[in-house]
Amino acid sequence: MAEHHEHEEPKSESLLEKLSGKIHDHDSSSSSESDNDKTSPSESFKSKVFRLFGREKPIHHVLGGGKPADVFLWRNKKVSASALGVATVIWVLFELFEYHLLTLVCHILILALAALFLWSNASTFINKTPPKIPQVHIPEKPVLEFASALREEINRAFAVLRDIASGRDLKKFLSVIAGLWVFSILGSWANFLTLFYIAFVFLHTVPVLYEKYEDHVDSFGEKAIAEIKKQYAVFDAKVLSKIPRGPLKDKKKD
Repeated sequence: MAEHHEHEEPKSESLLEKLSGKIHDHDSSSSSESDNDKTSPSESFKSKVFRLFGREKPIHHVLGGGKPADVFLWRNKKVSASALGVATVIWVLFELFEYHLLTLVCHILILALAALFLWSNASTFINKTPPKIPQVHIPEKPVLEFASALREEINRAFAVLRDIASGRDLKKFLSVIAGLWVFSILGSWANFLTLFYIAFVFLHTVPVLYEKYEDHVDSFGEKAIAEIKKQYAVFDAKVLSKIPRGPLKDKKKD
């Protein structure tokens, strides 16, 4: 009898352990499901957040990534400040001091060659080592890669211009005309160097500010784009719909 009771006790304990294990597994699975239910709305909300120009990647990837994006976003403050400072010095020399490019290059070469020549000849008298002038060679591969990328971009621009001029997309045509008109006005206000400097400063200030206040800017952009679409729909209904369409678009419909 004592042996029979000893065999029954381990069986009852094992049954209790199995039941408690099943209850624990059920609770953990239900808690994990509830956690998933809690996290999925936030993830879906993040995926539905409006971003300017319909982008899905961070601004660092939009700028191309790598070192140029790091410079524009001030990841390395010394490099970004140096680039902006050099551009400012060049703009001041050419615009405020009215220096010419050929004159500036010749003066820099005169000073550099004179300093190196005097240092090389004076080193024998002052018992110092002459300057080590490095040999500069332009590698072929980066030049070919740059030329190939530039060729592709030019061909793409020609294709876009051809598509716009063919009369297939009136909206794109009007946007390009408006952009060119704005650039022509800017060109009448300042020369190419000043516009280039403004664009350079723009690239070094606007992306980093946008990255800092991204949510506020995107919220304002969403409202502005909705209002623009609303006004464009009214303009399309009253004006654009009454303009006769191009022959290519009619042939495409036929």
